[in-house]
Amino acid sequence: MSDMVEVVIDSIRVSLMSQNRMVILREVGAERYLPIWIGIYEADAITLALQEVVLQRPLTWDLLKNVIYTLGARVLRVEVVALREDTYYGNIVAEVNERVINIDSRPSDALALAVRTHVPILVSRDILDSAGVTPEEDLQDTQATPEPPAEDVPSEQGSSRLSIFEDFLDQLDLGKIDPTDEGGDKPDQDK
Repeated sequence: MSDMVEVVIDSIRVSLMSQNRMVILREVGAERYLPIWIGIYEADAITLALQEVVLQRPLTWDLLKNVIYTLGARVLRVEVVALREDTYYGNIVAEVNERVINIDSRPSDALALAVRTHVPILVSRDILDSAGVTPEEDLQDTQATPEPPAEDVPSEQGSSRLSIFEDFLDQLDLGKIDPTDEGGDKPDQDK
C-alpha cells in the first residue's frame, strides 16, 4: 500500500455547459487534487451520502453496503488503481471470513460506497503524479506565458460588424416617437 495515497472527497462539480459531473479528490495533507468525471446518478449518490440524507428506500450503493454487511463482510477501503486511455479503474477492498478480497469497480461506484461505509479512499501515487493538479503550479504556468494585451482599437472585422448597427441607428426616425406612449404593444397606425 506504500504506492497508494489517501485522499478525501473535496467537492462535486457540475459543468455549466454540459451538466456533466466531476468529483474532486484532494490528497490528505497536501493541496494536490484529482478530478474524475462521473455520472449524474453517481454524483447525486455521493452528494446525498456526504450530506447524510436518509432516503425511504435504498439506492444501489445502499443495497451494495447492506448485502456486504449481511454476508458478514466489511469494506476496508476503496482505491483508484489505474488510469488507462482517460478511463479510471477502481477497486473495493473487502474482508470476508478473515480473507481480503478485491472487487473491480468504477471509481464513482467505489466512492459512493466509501462515503456510506466511512472507509479510507486511496489513489495510486502514479495516477496522482500524472493526472493530479496543484493549483499553485497551475497559476505559475499561466503566469509564465501571459496573453498578449488586448488592443483598444477595434479590428477591421469588428468595425464592419459594428457598422451594421450604425446603419440601423442612422435609419431610425426619432421624430415619429410619441412621448405620451409608454411602450405598449399597440400596432402602428397610419395617420
